[in-house]
Amino acid sequence: MPDTALPLTILAPQQFASDNYAGICPEAWNAMHEANAGSVPAYGDDPWTQRAADALRDLFEHEAEVFFAFNGTAANSMALASLCQSYHSVICSATAHVETDECGAPEFFSNGSKLLVAASTDGKLTPDAIRAMATSRSDIHFPKPRAVTITQPTETGLVYTIDEVKAIAAVCLELGLRLHMDGARFANACAALNCAPADITWKAGVDVLCFGGTKNGMGVGEAILFFDRGLAQDFDYRCKQAGQLASKMRFLAAPWLGMIKDGAWLRNGHHANACARRLADKISGLPEIEPIFAVQANAVFLKAPESVLDALRAKGWRFYTFIGGGARLMFAWDADPARVDQLAADIKNASESK
Repeated sequence: MPDTALPLTILAPQQFASDNYAGICPEAWNAMHEANAGSVPAYGDDPWTQRAADALRDLFEHEAEVFFAFNGTAANSMALASLCQSYHSVICSATAHVETDECGAPEFFSNGSKLLVAASTDGKLTPDAIRAMATSRSDIHFPKPRAVTITQPTETGLVYTIDEVKAIAAVCLELGLRLHMDGARFANACAALNCAPADITWKAGVDVLCFGGTKNGMGVGEAILFFDRGLAQDFDYRCKQAGQLASKMRFLAAPWLGMIKDGAWLRNGHHANACARRLADKISGLPEIEPIFAVQANAVFLKAPESVLDALRAKGWRFYTFIGGGARLMFAWDADPARVDQLAADIKNASESK
C-alpha cells in the first residue's frame, strides 16, 4: 500500500502575520515531555498543576488564586464574567480584543453583561475616558458599570506604563469598578518596560490578570491570576461549566514551569520585541512608509501605498490590515533576524519601485 502519512516536517518561509504562527519553544516542549512520563491524577489534582501555580505565585510575588484555561477568549470571558452580574457592564477600548475578536464571548459567559466601548485613537483607555463612560448614566434603565478591562500591550502594540495602570486603577477604585488586564502578550509588556510582573499588575491595582502563554511560546494555554482572591470564589465551577477544566490538566500547566524556570517567558518577550524594533529601524525613512503606531512591543503597524502592500503579497508575505488600515506585522519568540531583514529589504524594494 502507498505511504499516505503526512511528512513530519513541512518547511515554509517564516511569516510575521501573527505571533500565533510560531511553534512551541523548547522550554515549554521539554516540560510537556517530562509531564508525559507515567500517570498522575486528572482534572488538576496533580503535582505539575500545583507546581505551576506556585511558580506563578512566586513570579508575581503574590498568593494569587491561579487557574489554567485553553485559550485567551475563554480566559478573558470567564474572568470578566466572574466580576459581573448579567445587568452589569464592562468598559473597554474600541479596539479591545474582547470587543472586536471574541465573537460576543464575554457577553455570553456573563449571561449578558454589556461591553461599553470607549473611543480611542491608539487603543489605550484613559482615566478620563473611563470616568466619562462610567458616569454618563446612573439610571436603572442602563447596565451598571462594574469592571474595566485593559489590554497589555494593546491591540495597537502600545504598552501601558506603570503610572498609566496606576492612574486607571485609581479611578476604578474611586468609582467602585474592578480592573481586569488582558495579558495575551503580557511578557512583551514586561520586556518593554523592564519591570517585574508585580509592578504592572497587583502593585498597580489590577484585580485579575489573564497571562498569555500561547503567544509567548506555548502550544496552548493561558493562566488566570486573581490577586483579589475573593473574586475567585467558585471560579473552578465556572471553568468546568465553560469546558475549560482540562481532564489532563498537567499538559496545560507543565509548560508554565518550563517557561518560568530559567526566564524563558521574559527572554522570548525580549526577542520578539527586538525583532519588531529591528524591522522598524531598517525601514525608517523610506518614502511613503510610515509607522501607524509607535513600536513598543512586538508589533509593527505600517502605513504604505496599496501598490507596496500588493508587491509584498506578490512576494509571498502575509499580513493583516484590520487595525489602522495598514499592514500589521507581529514577531514571536522564534522570529529569525535574517527573515526580518529579508522583509525589510522587500519593503524597501517595493517602496522604491512603485
